[in-house]
Order: sequence, then structure tokens, then C-alpha cells
Amino acid sequence: MNILFVGDIVGRPGRDLIQKGLRGLVEHHDIDCTIANAENSAAGFGITRDIGDAILDWGVDVMTSGNHIWDKKEALEYIGTEPRLLRPANYPAGVPGRGSYVVQTRDGRSVGVVNVMGRVFMTPLDDPFVVVLREIESIRHRARIIFVDVHAEATSEKVAMGWHLDGKVTAVIGTHTHVQTADERILPNGTAYLTDAGMTGPHDSIIGMEREPSLARFLTGMPTKFEPASGNPRLNGAIIEADDKTGRATKITRISYSAEQLDELAVRSTVRGATRA
Repeated sequence: MNILFVGDIVGRPGRDLIQKGLRGLVEHHDIDCTIANAENSAAGFGITRDIGDAILDWGVDVMTSGNHIWDKKEALEYIGTEPRLLRPANYPAGVPGRGSYVVQTRDGRSVGVVNVMGRVFMTPLDDPFVVVLREIESIRHRARIIFVDVHAEATSEKVAMGWHLDGKVTAVIGTHTHVQTADERILPNGTAYLTDAGMTGPHDSIIGMEREPSLARFLTGMPTKFEPASGNPRLNGAIIEADDKTGRATKITRISYSAEQLDELAVRSTVRGATRA
């Protein structure tokens, strides 16, 4: 089984990459299940119903999130009606939404997805190391393949989560920093790990936002309004190959595609489709 994870989708530039390039990417890599972090998909902050529905229509099977999940008020209602949109499982009891989901691939295989959020330099939620085990156990009887998105600031906390779950899940991939790391590996007991998948959006930016206002905040300490940038859109993420009989990962590959590269894959996909027809 091949699982594609798409790093944080940021604003319209990120959405455009998904709309125009995802299907070609999925076909090129023979992807069975696509997961994407979508918490920054609405103008860089939060998600709306229309945007979430569009991302699902474009081929994403499950959307994960993190600390920006509530930035748009309508997400409070949307997350209660769309089970394929996850919020971190370690939010306290009573918070809308869910922290895990089991999706069926086109050929009927099951993939479990779990979303948790770190506490170092972030909102002090419930203990993610305890909660993640509970979520995994709640879906293990329905899915041998289990993917975990750990949305966290501290590299050490994400690395710790990888070791904590080695042999218990198929993959642990970090999100939140919008900067792709180069430490992908298969841990000793068969869990694929990457500290941060990176960002799907404008890379000529400061983690997705226009450079000038972001830089002004560092230079002056004064509040500024952040707007998504537009230059050099790239799709960051990772592809995990896994044995669906054991749940172990066999390979993890980082990906970083420009808009032009995705356009080329889309053309190839169209040509192949026409040839088969």
C-alpha cells in the first residue's frame, strides 16, 4: 500500500496545487490513500466548509489539522458533520469533532488516521502521548495500517512521539513548522518517521506568509497583518510504502514538487487516460 501525506496546505496557492496537481501525483506514484493537513487552507488560517469539501473532491481522503483548526468560526459546525476532517485528539472532552478516522481505499482496504498536537511551546492540551495510544487502540480492530499526524512545534517532542509509537503504527509524520526536514527513516520496529512534512503553498515567503509584514514584526516587535504569499508554490509531503498484512512501513520518501512539475504529471496522466480509452 502507498500512502501520500501532503504537508500543511496554505491558502489559495496551496489549494491550487492540490486542485491542479493531486490526481496526476496520485496516479504517478500509484497512491492508495491521500491524507493532508488542511488547517491553513483558508487564507492561511483555518478551514471553511466550502474549502474542506473542495479539498475532498480533489482527491484527499482525510484532512488533519492542529492549532489553527478553530480560526474560522464555521469550522465548529463543519467538523461535527464531516468525519473526514480531524482535530487533535488531545483536545479536552466536549470539544467538537474527532481525533481519528478509518478510511476505505478504492480496493476496500482500511487505513486508520490519528491526529494529535504537541504541548511544548503550544496550547497545553491533554497529554498527547497518553491520548494517542487510546486513539490507536480504538481503531486497531478496524485497520492494521495506522498513520499519525503529530502537529507540534518542538522537534524533540515529535522525535519522542516517533519512538513512543515505533512498532505500534505504520507512520508518524510531523506538521506545523512548514519547513520540511530531511530525517526520514524507518525506525527499528517498522514505523516510518519524518519530523516535518513541510508546506504545500508559497515557498518564497516566511512559512507561507508575505515576507514584508512578517519581517516587520521581527524588526519592530509591532503587530502586523499576515497575508498568504504567492511566489514559488510547491507541494511538500511524504510517500509511505507499507505492508498491509503486517502494518509495517517498508519505505518513506520525501517529496517536493513545483507547480510546473505537477502540471507535467497532470499532462502525463491525461495522456495515459486517453490512451487507455
